Amino acid sequence: MHEYALVQDLLEQVTAQARAHGATGVKRITVGMGELAGVDPDLFTTAFETFRAAAHVARDAELSVHWVDARWVCGRCEQPLERGAVLRCPGCGVPGRLAAGDELILERVELEVPDPQALRGGGTGPALDAERGQRQPVKGPGSCCGIGLAPPGPITRGPPR
Repeated sequence: MHEYALVQDLLEQVTAQARAHGATGVKRITVGMGELAGVDPDLFTTAFETFRAAAHVARDAELSVHWVDARWVCGRCEQPLERGAVLRCPGCGVPGRLAAGDELILERVELEVPDPQALRGGGTGPALDAERGQRQPVKGPGSCCGIGLAPPGPITRGPPR
């Protein structure tokens, strides 16, 4: 059940993003989960529900999981290989490689941030989308399943807590 460790790391990264942007809350967290990521979506969701209360800024956050189907392509010519087919290119005979479907990625964090006008009168402004464009795999000590975490980016299990 490494899903619990993955969610703990996810919430730490979301909390860090919220702090970096001066957010008062997190509205939504969107995660891309590949079918070959080795993560049980139900356990991941249960772990999120369990741990989000401890991440005060994310206690009311909604989790959205974006499912990513496995997609194979030829290792040489990038021709897509049919689902369920032999993992070898019918055109050039080169073994296929996995192009998508093994990722677990923090895709988007929607934050509630103070509005400068609202600060004068109290309250908060509209949600801020803290999404960034570049995703890079990150592997740290104790990484699991070849995936790592750097928002937005792959989520990994860190060293035991």
